Amino acid sequence: MKDLPFHIIKTDQSFIRDLLNDPADAALTIAPVEMAHGLGKRVIAEGVETETQQERLRGIGCGAGQGYLFSRPVTAHELEAQGWLDKGRP
Repeated sequence: MKDLPFHIIKTDQSFIRDLLNDPADAALTIAPVEMAHGLGKRVIAEGVETETQQERLRGIGCGAGQGYLFSRPVTAHELEAQGWLDKGRP
């Protein structure tokens, strides 16, 4: 993994869902975060739905997330209409 050309590791939402209640899911979230940081990579958590999940993720060093806490899924057209996409790129 140290030689692969990526900079971000994404944790699966299935681990995030029970992060607060299941020690196995917590371990399966903490381990990749620690490994990623050891490799100089960033981590993004998928499926963050509550403030409590976000706080726990921040506590273990995961500084980025995606999920319903931040936004419902949107189409590219909606992103463009809201100004989220760089219109200068093809």
